[in-house]
Amino acid sequence: MDLFRPVRPFAEAVAQGAATCAAHPLRTALGALAIAAAVATLTLVQTAIEGLGTYALRNASRVFGSETFVVAQVASPGRTPRRELERKLTRNPAIRRSDVRYLESLAGDRVIYAASAQRTADVVSSGSSGSGGRRYENAAVTGTGALLPEIRDLGIERGRFFLPEEERRGAQVAVIGYDVAERLFPGSDPLGRSVRLAGRSFSVIGLQARLGTSGGVSLDRYVWIPLPAWERAFGVPPSLQVSARPPGEGAAGSSGFELAEDRARASMRARHGLRPGEGDDFDVLTPEAARGFVLNLARRIGAVAPLLGGMALLAAVVVVANTTLVSVAQRTFDIGVRRAVGATRGQIVREVLAEAALVTILGGLAGVLAAAGLVAALAGPLGLDLAVRPGTILFALGASAAAGLLAGWYPARRAARVQVVNALRPD
Repeated sequence: MDLFRPVRPFAEAVAQGAATCAAHPLRTALGALAIAAAVATLTLVQTAIEGLGTYALRNASRVFGSETFVVAQVASPGRTPRRELERKLTRNPAIRRSDVRYLESLAGDRVIYAASAQRTADVVSSGSSGSGGRRYENAAVTGTGALLPEIRDLGIERGRFFLPEEERRGAQVAVIGYDVAERLFPGSDPLGRSVRLAGRSFSVIGLQARLGTSGGVSLDRYVWIPLPAWERAFGVPPSLQVSARPPGEGAAGSSGFELAEDRARASMRARHGLRPGEGDDFDVLTPEAARGFVLNLARRIGAVAPLLGGMALLAAVVVVANTTLVSVAQRTFDIGVRRAVGATRGQIVREVLAEAALVTILGGLAGVLAAAGLVAALAGPLGLDLAVRPGTILFALGASAAAGLLAGWYPARRAARVQVVNALRPD
């Protein structure tokens, strides 16, 4: 019994298709190039969508904290419609230091809090060395609590964050971002040096690693100082923003996060004397809401991506179909000879389909390799967490093979209908 008998016709068709491709390298290259461009487009779009999702999760964790929520008078004023913002500013009372102390008194072992206030200000380096007098304009100067590093990852690369005792006495110490350090102290160690904020001198005790951007805003322009020192320099803030999370590193899980959020919400409602059924007069921003904008953008792009990929593949299918039709026209005599010596219509169809499929698969491989190379070349310098995933590669190659069968179907049918007498008739 011949176990390979069912496979042999397909193997012969592939061999014949490969021989035809090899005999006409320019025509094969043109068809493969069209498919390569389409597959590269498909791969890059899919990788970009996956990268946006990863970016949203990573940025929310970096900027916000994976198990962190924020209590504020208005949690995200930049994304709140104007009328809604005015309504909230009128209805919601400002959050003061006394409110934060009240929250801390009821926190128990379920929540840790750190209040923050922020404004932009120029930072100037101090000292008699060559770096003295350098200015970094519009730094994001944030006064906060010593527990903030336990709530979210600040990426302290060198040095340390300030201590609770330094927070209590309002010590004039600062942790600076990467861009601030590069501008004020180029080529030198900023630790132990001094910077001036609002005419006051602060000692640099910590340096953040390069964090990149979030929503187009640099995360490397921050200066962190104790909240009492911030208030001495800039005055009492209009309202505080309170970051919070359950204690521990991921051990609390979703239930711990929900308990912490419920405790904070109930404490704020009690502080403001709200009755059951009354709406909150404060905002609570969760990680899902913080990364929702980027995820929504990824979903919208994902809805358009199949259309873009489909259009690119359709154009490539037309190119491959045309080149395959040219191949069939040029091989009319050869097809007639093969039919005369016993080749069936099915064999001719399989050979033409194999030729078209080989062209598109070669183009698909080239497109995937080009896309992967481009992603690898851009990911490093731009600091992006991008990579072409195996699932994306398999999908792209499958799409290219399907495109080949589609492109080769009409030329194959036309080749199978060649009349032997007409094909062998001399011109």
